[in-house]
Amino acid sequence: ARIGEVTRKTKETDVKVSINLDGTGVCRSSTGIPFLDHMLDQIASHGLFDVNVMAKGDLHIDDHHTNEDIALALGTALLQALGDRKGISRFGDFTAPLDEALVHVVLDLSGRPFLAYDMDIPTERVGTYDTQLVEHFFQSLVNTSGMTLHIRKLSGKNSHHIIEACFKAFARALRKATEYDERRMGSIPSSKGVLSRA
Repeated sequence: ARIGEVTRKTKETDVKVSINLDGTGVCRSSTGIPFLDHMLDQIASHGLFDVNVMAKGDLHIDDHHTNEDIALALGTALLQALGDRKGISRFGDFTAPLDEALVHVVLDLSGRPFLAYDMDIPTERVGTYDTQLVEHFFQSLVNTSGMTLHIRKLSGKNSHHIIEACFKAFARALRKATEYDERRMGSIPSSKGVLSRA
């Protein structure tokens, strides 16, 4: 099974994350940030990953550290689960609508961390969640997973719809990238013969 499990403990947070790339879309999350729990459920449901996230953080300050450390741990768990990346499709591309919102996500499980983020979110908050934390979530995940990730809003006026479309598109793109390509017959999808963070 392609499973990654990570525990990350600092003075600011205590985070435990696991991901099964060959799951059925089950999400169990308790982060103390309701909107983030909702978005993690989108990743699991639309990626068909099993995702478990248990986090305690300094939410009395704000959501920043908890949001960041969950994403760092999730990226590390994804890195573990991918292993040597033999046989995977590597690239993923998906455009997801949610009512008036439309978000395009393209990613490459290249071993090279890079985020291009072009999302104009009209409000500062959705519920209690600071919408600036969306970019920070994906930057943190990219940094530890070694993923190249492009996110672009094509349309949208409702902040909730925009962010949710983003997470759904990300989940579908990641699902495509992690799925096996039968024609590869277990080979590494790179002309270099290796995909790693090194």
